[in-house]
Amino acid sequence: MRKLTHKVIKAESKAVQDLKKLSQERFACVADAIKALSKLSKQFKYHQINVSIVTQIESNKKDTSGEISYQISATVSQDESKINTELLSAGRFIIATNVLDSQELSNDSMLSEYKAQQSCERGFGFLKDPLFFADSIFLKSPERIESLGMIMGLCLLVYTLAQRHIRNALLESKSTIKNQLGKATNRPTLRWIFQCFQCIHLVTLNQEKHISNWNKDRDFILSLLPDDCLRYYQLVS
Repeated sequence: MRKLTHKVIKAESKAVQDLKKLSQERFACVADAIKALSKLSKQFKYHQINVSIVTQIESNKKDTSGEISYQISATVSQDESKINTELLSAGRFIIATNVLDSQELSNDSMLSEYKAQQSCERGFGFLKDPLFFADSIFLKSPERIESLGMIMGLCLLVYTLAQRHIRNALLESKSTIKNQLGKATNRPTLRWIFQCFQCIHLVTLNQEKHISNWNKDRDFILSLLPDDCLRYYQLVS
């Protein structure tokens, strides 16, 4: 409903601009003016021409040709029938299944299962990310392709579990971290967590190891992860 309202408002703004542009044109006869107005009205998806007047314009004094032209004066309004037809289909889609027993799979359960697929689809979209360089790897034998698929699936499993762990830790502690836009969130992606730790370097100075670019935000994020992750940074520090 909200998207449809936004579309109608946007279409109305464009319709008013197009009609204003047309009203500035001059036509040789009334038939040409009506034809141009009819052609424009067919382009309106949610609106219609409300009132239209074709005005005769005489040539100015400097023009000695004596030609007469015509201009259009019209207004636009919403076409309720078109909008209501669009409203009936807005936000609706068909979900089909071959499980006909409602006791085995109810309508609510089917909708829930359908929505749950989005997380899986996002995960496989993550595997197609250019950062994995999967499109640059050529594997000749089917066995190696299967092995790569297994490794990528395992990476996705670890990625999903780590992301779930961080989100649950934030919910339990009622805490948030800053996202890419600097706004507080308790549902960060693990990819953003990785990016937060990209600028950390291990520096050796006077035969001593130090961690550069460490701050309180990264320290807090690290506290949300398992002890093995914390122990890793303690070892290198």
